[in-house]
Amino acid sequence: MNKQPFLFSFLFLLMSMFCLSGKAQDSKTTQFGIKAGLNLSNLYTSDASGSDLLVGFNVGIFDKLPVTNMVAIQPEFYLSTKGSSVTYNGLVLDGTARFNLTYLEIPVLCVVNVIPSLNVQFGPYVAYLVDGKVTNVSNISLFNFQQNINVNDYNRFDAGIALGAGIDIGTITIGARYNYGLTKVGKTETYLGKSYTIPNANNGVLNFYVAVTL
Repeated sequence: MNKQPFLFSFLFLLMSMFCLSGKAQDSKTTQFGIKAGLNLSNLYTSDASGSDLLVGFNVGIFDKLPVTNMVAIQPEFYLSTKGSSVTYNGLVLDGTARFNLTYLEIPVLCVVNVIPSLNVQFGPYVAYLVDGKVTNVSNISLFNFQQNINVNDYNRFDAGIALGAGIDIGTITIGARYNYGLTKVGKTETYLGKSYTIPNANNGVLNFYVAVTL
């Protein structure tokens, strides 16, 4: 995969975040805070016979920059765990393996207040993989996932879309969001003379979070 477009996207969103922060310094309604929550993640692939949700976490910071009374731009920076237990049923790839992935993620979201206490959020995100592990779970036969796959076998960059909603209670926001990755998690490798992409999958994460404005 060509990483250059994702690197440019990553740097562009970083620059946008800081530029927007600078432009909003004089606004008394700018909101900076911390957030943390629970992830329910999955890997969407057509190469496997099934996959199970993986429970993880997200933790980071946000900066809510008002555009109008109803609309704001919200860049975030957080650590997020993703992955899934995937069951394969092929001649070479057989058995269940658990993929544990950790990303540094930057979404830049448009936040719209539907009513004063309820908002909806949507926008793109880019992410960088900082760690990726796989564990054999059951019925592993010819291909040993744990021995043959390491962090270098995953694509380092991910990019996707996010959609969610939040309820504001004073300085606290309770929300839920769904992130869907548009890039493949695994790289294409050759094993026993045949090419495989492991996992040939896209990230999907439902996260629940609590955000606190400082």
